[in-house]
Amino acid sequence: MGRYRLHVNGERREVDVPGDTPLLWALREQLGVLGPKYGCGVGACGACTSLVDGEAARPCVTPVSEVRGRRVTTIEGLSEDGDHPVQRAWLELDVAQCGYCQPGQIMSTVALLSRDPDPDDAAIDEALRDNVCRCGTYSRVRAAVKRAAELKRGAR
Repeated sequence: MGRYRLHVNGERREVDVPGDTPLLWALREQLGVLGPKYGCGVGACGACTSLVDGEAARPCVTPVSEVRGRRVTTIEGLSEDGDHPVQRAWLELDVAQCGYCQPGQIMSTVALLSRDPDPDDAAIDEALRDNVCRCGTYSRVRAAVKRAAELKRGAR
């Protein structure tokens, strides 16, 4: 066991787990951060996608020892009241069907828009290609990414 100090959603938190424990389990089981979902456990589906220092990462395959001293942001950390542009776009366009994959989709979109404020379809598809949606809401996801980009630029 080891004690790891993490910076999660703007707060300093501490977990007492082995260093090879997946961050996802530290978040969910130790810290009660339930937004990142368990989907596949091998980093292939994207349901757990969160940000580590602003970049999309898969907590299911990221050992807790690798995030020591780094900033981890989950969907809970985007905004207190759901007013982040990506969250607003998702609600405005009614993207979610079952909703299970949506936290990962949203977090991948946040990472994309931080490096490309006006992505085209190819950039969107590339950035979200590993975020699996079993309900098939991909066309709504793409539209929401574009709408979120508009909202970030201040368009109404």
